[in-house]
Amino acid sequence: MIITKITPYSKKEIEKLKEQFDIYIKTVIDIKKKICSAGCDRHFESEKILLDDGSKQSNIWGGGIDLDTKTIDFNSFINIRPMDKNTSNEIQDPKIREELEKLMKYFFGQIYE
Repeated sequence: MIITKITPYSKKEIEKLKEQFDIYIKTVIDIKKKICSAGCDRHFESEKILLDDGSKQSNIWGGGIDLDTKTIDFNSFINIRPMDKNTSNEIQDPKIREELEKLMKYFFGQIYE
C-alpha cells in the first residue's frame, strides 16, 4: 500500500506501509515540497505519484527506513541522475542526504518515540 502525504505517518499508517517488506519501508520524498510517498514495491511507483502531482524530478529522491534498527538509507535506482550530478543509486550530495534524513525523521517520527 502506498500512502502519499505532507504530514507525519500515524502508527496505523506505518503498520499498513510495512505490509510490503515487514520491517523496511521504501520512500520517495520531494525535498522542496516536503511530500513523502511511501510503501511502494519499487521506488519508481512513488516517483510517478509525485511527478504526476507536479513535483520536479530534480527534487525527488528515494531511500528507505529499517523499522527495527531505525536506520535510514539513501539508496534507490531513481537517484541515478547524471544531469543532477548524482551518478550512483546512493545520494552523493551531503546537503540532499541531510535534508532527506531530516524529512524521514519528520514523516516517521512515531518510530523514534
